[in-house]
This record gives sequence, structure tokens and C-alpha cells, in this order.
Amino acid sequence: MRILVVNPNSTASMTARIGAAAKGVAAPGTEILAVNPPGGPESIEGYYDEALAVPGLLSAIERHEREIGVQGTVIACFDDVGLDAARSLATGPVVGICEAAMQTASLLGGRFSVVTTLARSVPALDQLARRYGMAGRCTIRAAGVPVLALEDPASGAVDRVRAGIRRAVEEDGAESIVLGCAGMADLARMLAEETGVPVVDGVTAAVKLIEGLVTLGLRTSKAGGYAAPLPKVR
Repeated sequence: MRILVVNPNSTASMTARIGAAAKGVAAPGTEILAVNPPGGPESIEGYYDEALAVPGLLSAIERHEREIGVQGTVIACFDDVGLDAARSLATGPVVGICEAAMQTASLLGGRFSVVTTLARSVPALDQLARRYGMAGRCTIRAAGVPVLALEDPASGAVDRVRAGIRRAVEEDGAESIVLGCAGMADLARMLAEETGVPVVDGVTAAVKLIEGLVTLGLRTSKAGGYAAPLPKVR
């Protein structure tokens, strides 16, 4: 099968890291196409950036389905940017990495914490936790890390994420951790080994969910709100 992994921001180096993480867990026979729109924000940090990223995200999905053909799509932004619109547009299943990570963490223990980047992202993730039925089990905390700092090994960003995980275990009673940014995709195994608790990355979790849905022959229902878009005069 072929899975499209769309990083909705325009930072190609982050897309490469996301793609490497996705390929690292993909089953034999699964092809990963990791892409990002050429325009749009270089990072997604809050509601405004989310809105700017949606047109490029949808364009990438439409183009790859039309020109190449994909069986499923992963939205590799932890805000699950444009998820409902993408499910309406795509023919195959679409999974956002926040929903994938939270659902996976819910299988690993009772409470879990999301360690995300900046405080401005916390309200949006609180809303997603409520949407996904996880609000009673989940604490969202910010590590104080700008998204693009994750691209710079000298920034100290990983140390702040690591400290956030330790505080989540000690103060939140977290039994597992969700990494709240696609730019953290390559850190999960290392941080799990260091901290002794399961650490879930949404990119890899979403890839495995897509593989499962496609293998089961399941796709997004078009009977209701995710019906295909109606033709419009543009």
C-alpha cells in the first residue's frame, strides 16, 4: 500500500525527519510518501498558523490522490490541522497524529500527559482531548520549545522536552507520555528508554493505524458529514 504523510508546514527538513520515522515502522510492502506544501507557515504554532496551513494541506492530498494514488493519509501536525476537511476530500482513510497518539496512549495505562511545544498550543490540544473523549485521562503541558528549535540540536529543546516528561510523571501521575509535535517523531524511543514510561509518537502511531484500516478494507464513511465535496464554481 502507499501512505501519504503530509506535514502541513513548509519546513522540508522537518518533513524529512517525519518521513524517516514513518518509514521506520512501516510494514514490508508499505510505501511512505512524505511531503509538505511549498507555501504556508514554516511552523504551526496556534490557531492562525493552522488556518494558513489548511489550503496547502488539502491541495497536497488532492494532487497525490489524483496523480499518484494513495490508500491512506496521515496529517503530520499535532493540531490535526484540517482533519475534517481532509476526510471529506480523500477517498482513503485519513488519520491525524493527535488522535492516533491519544488513542494509542489510552491503551497503555490510565492517565497520560501530552508534552507539547509552546503554551499557546495548549488550548487547541485541550479541545482535541475533549473531542476524542480523553479529557478525563489527559493533561496537556508545554515544554516551552518553539517548533523550529527542534531542528537545532544546540537549542536545548530536547532537554526541555525530557524535563517536561519527568514533571508529567511526577506531578500529573502520567503512566504514559504523548509527544505533542510531529517534529519530535524521532525522539520517542530514546525518551522512553531514558524515562522508563511508554512514549508515544503520533506519526508512527498514525502510520500503523492507516495500515490496519487499509488491510481491513475500511475507509472513511461518505454517508454523512464526510460526504465528498460538492462541485463549486471557483
